[in-house]
Amino acid sequence: MPGVSSFRSKLVRAAMGAAAGLLAAFTALAVAGLAAGLGRRAAGPVTVVGGAVIDRTPAAVKDFAIRAFGENDKTVLRLGILAVLALIAVALGVLALAHRRIGAAGVLLFGIVGAAAALGRPDSTGLGDALPSIVGAVAGAAVLYVLASRAVPAPVPAGADGRGGTGVWSRRGFLTAAGVTAVAATSAGALGRFFAARQAQGAVASRAALVLPEPASPAPAVPAGVQLGITGVSAFTTPNSGFYRVDTALAVPEVDAGTWRLRVHGKGVTRPRTHTLDELLARPLIERDITLTCVSNEVGGPYIGSARWLGIPLADLLEEAGVRPPSKGGRADQLVARSVDGMTLGSPVEDVMDGRDAMLAVGMNGEPLPFEHGFPVRMLVPGLYGYVSACKWITDIELTTFDAYDPYWVKREWARRAPVRTQSRIDTPKPFARPATGTVTVAGVAWAQRRGITRVEIRVDDGPWQDADLAAQAGVDTWRQWSHRWNATPGGHTITVRATDGTGQVQTDQRTRTVPDGASGRHSVFVTVS
Repeated sequence: MPGVSSFRSKLVRAAMGAAAGLLAAFTALAVAGLAAGLGRRAAGPVTVVGGAVIDRTPAAVKDFAIRAFGENDKTVLRLGILAVLALIAVALGVLALAHRRIGAAGVLLFGIVGAAAALGRPDSTGLGDALPSIVGAVAGAAVLYVLASRAVPAPVPAGADGRGGTGVWSRRGFLTAAGVTAVAATSAGALGRFFAARQAQGAVASRAALVLPEPASPAPAVPAGVQLGITGVSAFTTPNSGFYRVDTALAVPEVDAGTWRLRVHGKGVTRPRTHTLDELLARPLIERDITLTCVSNEVGGPYIGSARWLGIPLADLLEEAGVRPPSKGGRADQLVARSVDGMTLGSPVEDVMDGRDAMLAVGMNGEPLPFEHGFPVRMLVPGLYGYVSACKWITDIELTTFDAYDPYWVKREWARRAPVRTQSRIDTPKPFARPATGTVTVAGVAWAQRRGITRVEIRVDDGPWQDADLAAQAGVDTWRQWSHRWNATPGGHTITVRATDGTGQVQTDQRTRTVPDGASGRHSVFVTVS
């Protein structure tokens, strides 16, 4: 049946075109990865395009991504970018069967997009960052052009009768070219990963060799009774491996401690300085237990953790540079912290210098900062949400004013000032649990950094508020465990919790979104007692 044979032939050719497009995309990414491995790892096309997508995503969409995917949001973004590239690659491959030059030009166009994204990143080092995307696109375009030519029937020379025609394409020729391309691209990708890993060796070695000094001001002893010993309740100290991570870095910066520098400059700085890590470590260090909270934490959410931090008092460093807070006649009211990846966070100078334990942290729970939490140095200011205080991989501190400069998140609809709200969370029982009739332990944590927690109450359904038992308070900058023994009766019940902070302010029942300055409301869980 000629019609069936013709359809099958077209289908096979289309499949070959799709395969050619996918191999071209694979080659482009592999060669770009090799170029980034030989140059700067952060300039890889998926990383720079992903960063550009993050930068241009509305705050509400970012908030949704964090709620929906949690700390896997970056993995989802990478997979999404690769999926879109694969679909476009298939379309370009099929198009190239009839229009090889247009198909190849389409691949080159994506290289230009990647190069533009690289040059537009805040941490861009110049034209060198555009090179991986351009080199990869050229390689991908060449592969698509060649493979598409192998999937097109070759012309038949004119015979004695003067008539020519079209011959058949060679599947074997196409498969041979495709196989060679796949092997070459895979080899390039492996080399790229090898060179990228070598780039990180210095940073990894510098962290392994770092010995943290003893603090001049150790953390106060944690009182007995801060841990209630109830299964399911968050530990007072969050282990590093379980500490939440929310940031915009698709590739975690791995900074060599030996080459790291911190510049302090700007309005009101009479003695600008550039510090090395060794210089900072030679200063008197403080050690404190501090609970950090992400502004993206929904009511009852997981983006909160407490650690024992070791660091340099930030106020001392600023005072030595000549900085004064606005209340003492200082010219700057905003401290802008910049990360090695170009992120900017803005903190109120008054809060940084009001006596709280704001610091440049170098240690976390007895070890150097993990890379994903800011090695070699990060900033933290107790009582403020992370997006205005907790700059990871910090490399620059500029004193300025709120009127003169909007940091990254402020440009994206978040508030300039963001003190942590009074919040509480039920850790046990979990939502939709099915406890047995009788005594059920309801327990969790509450926090109001800089104010402390003085009371926690729970309510079952529409009943009266009942006081929970509080664990010992380790300090106003840490969360506090609580528990209540509930005499559970059969049926479905809603349990709600509220906290009162050290100023007497009761946690509000008014629900708000995380944007622009943190979620509010009371956490509830529904359980069915059997």
